Amino acid sequence: MSDPVAAITEAAATGETAAIFADIRQVLGVDVVNLIWRHLATIDGALPWAWGRLRPLYTDGSVLGEATALRRELTLPPMPAVQPEVFAGLGLQQDDLAAIRGVLAAYDHTNAMAVVALSALRAHLDRHTRRDGGTAAPAPVAAAPRISLPRLLDLSDMDAATAALVSVLNGFGTRRPGAVLASMYRHLAHWPSYLSFAWLVLAPLDGDGRLATAIGQAQQQVRARADRLLVRLSDAASLPSPALTAAISSAIEPFAGDVIVKMLVICAFLRRITA
Repeated sequence: MSDPVAAITEAAATGETAAIFADIRQVLGVDVVNLIWRHLATIDGALPWAWGRLRPLYTDGSVLGEATALRRELTLPPMPAVQPEVFAGLGLQQDDLAAIRGVLAAYDHTNAMAVVALSALRAHLDRHTRRDGGTAAPAPVAAAPRISLPRLLDLSDMDAATAALVSVLNGFGTRRPGAVLASMYRHLAHWPSYLSFAWLVLAPLDGDGRLATAIGQAQQQVRARADRLLVRLSDAASLPSPALTAAISSAIEPFAGDVIVKMLVICAFLRRITA
């Protein structure tokens, strides 16, 4: 299994798709192309149109500005500080922790941008435009340093226990059946003991509803931030054909409507307690 949904791997990309993937890596400042873009690449014409529409909002700082504000607004469940001895007891050395923090930083960076940008694009495609002429463009935000990531593991690359743990973690915070498998857990599977730690801190939050509450609040904040981008998308080029419009909207919905906002909260929480 190479991907949880239909997707073109970065290694298999050629021609225009490979060029767009390279551009996404450069513009976003990470060494991996997130699953949503690779999924859109399986739909004829979807990736060039979607990236072409959103790229200007990424490059001029609009997406990053809204994403940065969104991350500051998140209300996360409280958690006592985790002592360094806990991670040492899990067998995680400083190099391990540095790499784990890099994975969390990369997803914290890209998830916030993706969820506001894709939510705005889907609203634009669905013609649910709500104009607000008084909304100013966000202040420019400095781009984050480029973040390197380890190899994205397939479930088949993991031992059975780690693969099962990834699947269990993926169910936390999920609000619908058949949820997309979040790539962050596949990156973190290089450190199974950290996944066990993640289960220990996330399971109580999922069980008593605190995680669902935080995700619900984040979804409202995402809508508000996406609306600010939507104003600018509404004045740009026309929609693609009806068939392509429907295909792109359907492809985006499971990501912007569930998995990315869920992982936005979970990643921010894990990043805070792994600082």
